[in-house]
Amino acid sequence: MKNSRRAVLKSLAAVAFLPAFAHSQPAAGPVKLAMIEGLSGGNANGGEAVFRNLVWAVERVNQRGGVRTRGGARQLQLDRYDSKGQIEEALSAFRAAIDDGARVILQGNSSAVAAALIDAVNKHNEREPDKRVVFLNYSAVDPILTNDKCSFWHFRFDAHGDMRLAALMSVIREDKAMKSVYLIGQDYSFGQAVLRESRRQLAAQRPDVQVVGDELHPLLRIKDFAPYAAKIKASGADAVITGNFSNDLTLLVKAAREAGFDGRFYTFYGNALGAPAAIGEAGVGKVVAIADWLPNWPSRESEAFYRSFRQRYPKPADDYVHMRMQLMIEALAQAIEKAGTDEAAPLARALEQASVTFAGQTGRMRAADHQFQQPLVVGVMDRQGTPGVQFDVEGSGYGFRVVRTIQPQQAEMPHSCRMVRP
Repeated sequence: MKNSRRAVLKSLAAVAFLPAFAHSQPAAGPVKLAMIEGLSGGNANGGEAVFRNLVWAVERVNQRGGVRTRGGARQLQLDRYDSKGQIEEALSAFRAAIDDGARVILQGNSSAVAAALIDAVNKHNEREPDKRVVFLNYSAVDPILTNDKCSFWHFRFDAHGDMRLAALMSVIREDKAMKSVYLIGQDYSFGQAVLRESRRQLAAQRPDVQVVGDELHPLLRIKDFAPYAAKIKASGADAVITGNFSNDLTLLVKAAREAGFDGRFYTFYGNALGAPAAIGEAGVGKVVAIADWLPNWPSRESEAFYRSFRQRYPKPADDYVHMRMQLMIEALAQAIEKAGTDEAAPLARALEQASVTFAGQTGRMRAADHQFQQPLVVGVMDRQGTPGVQFDVEGSGYGFRVVRTIQPQQAEMPHSCRMVRP
């Protein structure tokens, strides 16, 4: 525990002014949020990128005075804990966060870690009802997390993998040049789920497409993807479908380009964290990405939102912004004010009813399984300055043009959750 505590990295999100109503009540302590994420290891850049998003969102809430509770106005305090991308480290960080007074846990960059945290939260909340916590998930998209493993204390703010794949499939259905496809993914729960669902949806919607490869590889451990790229090239595939993220995506697409593969990549995360720069010119018209929002979403509110983020984080390497993380913190602030407290049970009940609009984007929480419902967009990589690509990604000179918008009611899917409520 001592070692875990020393490993904890903390950052108090900017504390700004309190409005007049707050000064008439006794000062209350902050609402403590604990981000448990891989800040070292293979996906450290992803963890740091998430942290910037959360800092920006928390700053915005605090700058308008924090949240109103029965005990007065309270600021949000964001602390960060390094899980190193490992389950045991994440569980150790979870215990440290509880000891430090956190009542809201934030995590997302691994479905395997999220599953372990859901179990840990369930057990903790049963054993220590006076210290219950809620778990807000911004990126762990294994469908099982809001189906068989659904929990009253867990809320997912990203579209799950099957929803994302269905959105991609709306474009694949129209890709008549695609006659064969190679499926490749990371060998853990989410990667396995993507390949399994890809086969199912292809069989249902594009039975004419032949699956010429179906392969899993170790998670965030491969340094040289040339052997995988050679197999993709040799298979004769017209396209690749992958749920890979971080270095596993960047190195894969770079190796495929070097091997001479010129087919399309249908990706979950091809629009960020170095991928566009690694792909380069070969990705123009070839790399497709699904997201909850893209910087070139055609609206004035969206443009203003993105410009304000770039003003807050002007370095090109810091250009990683996700609307869902902003909506998540807005939903949390709304729920705390509705509940009047950060106590977990009333807060969870308020989160079940959350409905937020920010920068022209609207999302709502589905109470039945705690799966957030929001628009999804599909984008195709193109050069900055071409029609529909005002903004590039990470200073690469390439951005994503929105080619399909899926409304929440179209993206919504059935669930198998049997929610147990306290």
